[in-house]
Amino acid sequence: MASAATSSSDKEQVIIPTIDADQAHALLSSGHGYIDVRMREDFDKGHAPGAHNVPYYLSVTPQGKEKNPQFEDEVAALYGKDDVFIVGCNTGNRSRFATADLLNAGFKNARNLQGGYRSFLQSANQQPAQQQ
Repeated sequence: MASAATSSSDKEQVIIPTIDADQAHALLSSGHGYIDVRMREDFDKGHAPGAHNVPYYLSVTPQGKEKNPQFEDEVAALYGKDDVFIVGCNTGNRSRFATADLLNAGFKNARNLQGGYRSFLQSANQQPAQQQ
């Protein structure tokens, strides 16, 4: 069963449903989606089978991070507010922020992947899916 983590986002605290890599594999196997919030160049190096790339940040520089202003809209073009889907990044930190934003935007069943894509690969001992 999913565990919950809390994140402070602007004014309110959000309980973030979090799943481990084995639960993520089970959800994917049963037809649920996966949003990979890494930047395109990282996604292209390897990603979960069937994952959709919706970058949370447009750029990350020493001066700061630029959030994708269309993030929630891009996710809405792929999934409905009641759909169950996984939100993953490389290690689980960025996806935690992305999941909090999605929950605040009304996506009731977004699930943060604890440990990110790294843990997803380790749990199944899989090779990265290559861009086609």
